[in-house]
Amino acid sequence: MSWIETLGELTAISVSTVDDGIGLVTLNRPERLNAITSTMIDELERVVSAVDGDPELRVVILTGAGRGFCAGLDLESAGTAPGAEQVRPTVAGFMWQDHLATLHERIHRSRKPWIAAVNGPCVGGGFALALACDIRTASPAASFGAVFLKIGVSNCDMGTSYFLPRLVGASRSAELLLTARIFGADEADRIGLLSALDDDPVERALETARLIAANAPFGTWMTKETMWQTLDAPSLRHALDIENRTQIMCSANGDIVEARRAFAEKRPPRWGGL
Repeated sequence: MSWIETLGELTAISVSTVDDGIGLVTLNRPERLNAITSTMIDELERVVSAVDGDPELRVVILTGAGRGFCAGLDLESAGTAPGAEQVRPTVAGFMWQDHLATLHERIHRSRKPWIAAVNGPCVGGGFALALACDIRTASPAASFGAVFLKIGVSNCDMGTSYFLPRLVGASRSAELLLTARIFGADEADRIGLLSALDDDPVERALETARLIAANAPFGTWMTKETMWQTLDAPSLRHALDIENRTQIMCSANGDIVEARRAFAEKRPPRWGGL
């Protein structure tokens, strides 16, 4: 059963397979600039589980329907966290906060690379969602910003205080978080937040996804996992130990033998999957 078949009915997002091993997930509330609701979070959580459980799926592209990527939390109809209906307000608030944040962590920890194709406004929780992805492309119409401060709470939310400094540096991150200003796609590209700026960010993301999908599945998973883990490593020695462990694991599953055979026979490798 494919990853799409396991998902059941979806109302806040849509999914499709756009190429061999490449899935497209579209936030599908264009009338609200794809603002986040509890339903959308639940459905995206199901998507992460589905794509991680499908050995044929190699890469996920995340984008938004209509003219925006995601305008952040829908303040008019956000909903509640599962199980929070009959608990005290403080507990309910913490459950909702954890409900939001866990999704971003799950995308970051997914076994498959995620590419955000940002086609318009990408702010608040939408900005955090794009930061949680491994790679970001954007159109010139895209705009970005952590704007939680505008509603009186900390701008460090849903992983922004973790992801943003690692992507653009601490000093620049501090300026963006403390001012809560909106910035355009050109600046996002200039500061290194994007891998590509293109009129069609989904097509550009698809080009990147095809390059990723051509590589060994297990090696790709281990590359993503190791890169992010060593970014948090306290020393070079810790990073090397993680890399060494990973290389031995990858060397043991037969892909390296197939790669050598394919090179000798002058053909693309036929990877064995996960």
